[in-house]
Formats: sequence, C-alpha cells, structure tokens
Amino acid sequence: MQFLYYPNPSSQITLTGEEHKYLFKIKRIKKNEKIKIRNLKDDYLYIYTIQDINKKEAILNLEEKVLNPNKPHTFFHIAWCIIEPKNIEKTLPSLNEMGVSKISFVYCDFSQKNFKLKLDRLQKILINSCQQCGRSDLMEIEILNSSDEFFKKYPDFIALDFNGKLLECNQNFQFKNPIFIGPEGGFSEREKEKFKEIIRLKSFILRSKTAACAISSIFLC
Repeated sequence: MQFLYYPNPSSQITLTGEEHKYLFKIKRIKKNEKIKIRNLKDDYLYIYTIQDINKKEAILNLEEKVLNPNKPHTFFHIAWCIIEPKNIEKTLPSLNEMGVSKISFVYCDFSQKNFKLKLDRLQKILINSCQQCGRSDLMEIEILNSSDEFFKKYPDFIALDFNGKLLECNQNFQFKNPIFIGPEGGFSEREKEKFKEIIRLKSFILRSKTAACAISSIFLC
C-alpha cells in the first residue's frame, strides 16, 4: 500500500479493524515508525508516528502534513450502462488506476433491472484501489435510473458504437463530454436515435467491460 485511508485525520488518531490488522499483522509496524495517511479529499499526505500499537489498536500522532497531489491531470468521464455488478466491481480498480475521473452508471434499455449496484461497496473498492496505486482523489460515481435521465443531464455525450468514427491511438483527444458505453446487448434503436456524435475503436466486438477499459486507456495514455 502507498498509504492508508482515514476519513478525518487529526492530531492523534486511533486505528482499529482492518487498518490496524494491516499495520500489526501484515506490515508488522512497530512503535515510533512512520505511517502515511490520506483522506482522499484534500490532496494532503499526513505523516504519522506510531505512539503505541498492540493487538487491538494503534495510536498515531501527527508529525506533519504535506500537500502532495497525485491525481489525474485530465478530466475523463465515462457513462457506463449497467451490467452484472460483479463484472463492474472487477473492472473498477483498473479504471481507477488508469485515471478515470467520473463514472455515471446508467440503467439502459437493455440493462437488466434486477442488477443493483451498492455505492458503499463501490466506494470501498475505490478506496482500496487508491491505497494500492497512490491516487490522492476518489473517483466520482453516480447512478442514473434510465438512459432518458442520462440524455437530459448530459445532452452533449459521445456514444461508443460500431458505426461511429474510427479513433486512432495516436490522436490527441480533447473530449470534455462523457463517453457513453452500452451494456452487453448494445444500445436499443430508441437510444440510438438520440446519438449526435459516435466513435468506434479499431478492434473486434468488445464486451462492455473491455470497451470501458479500452476507451479509457486510449484517452488517458
């Protein structure tokens, strides 16, 4: 881990639970050693010294805080039609590491309505990913209940679909609007009628999660 996440750093904090287990059993941190902590809000790196650590808790004293942002240099927003949650959860860390700034999860016409995303679980996955890759800000996530809601909120989106303009990997991308990625069954004809700008990748037919990673890697490379 590059740092530990703690939501409200103060002059002295007490770690228990998973954070304590990581320090005590995995890292085997000892008294007077230093620990880096972030809250994933203000870009500060908080440096703590272990005052005491035992089998139940660790008491940390703040030594200094340093403004040390480590976040995406470019804002990149994807709108992803909801697929099976376990596939989203497996893909989310990769998108976070690549530097995706925001994901709007959309219930599209071909999304299965029984798929339910748990925002608290997704946030925990993102926190763990940030701790591993060193990212200092938390990706923004929202859930939209229909494609119509998405079209109304983001009228200038760009659709990723098979009949769009081909993107080359060496292009200089300047997309400010969300890239709209369909579910496994693709977009409905009703949804396609709303498309104003369409792009495609030079590839075989991609699964939804592969498309999300592919367009992100091309844009953020």
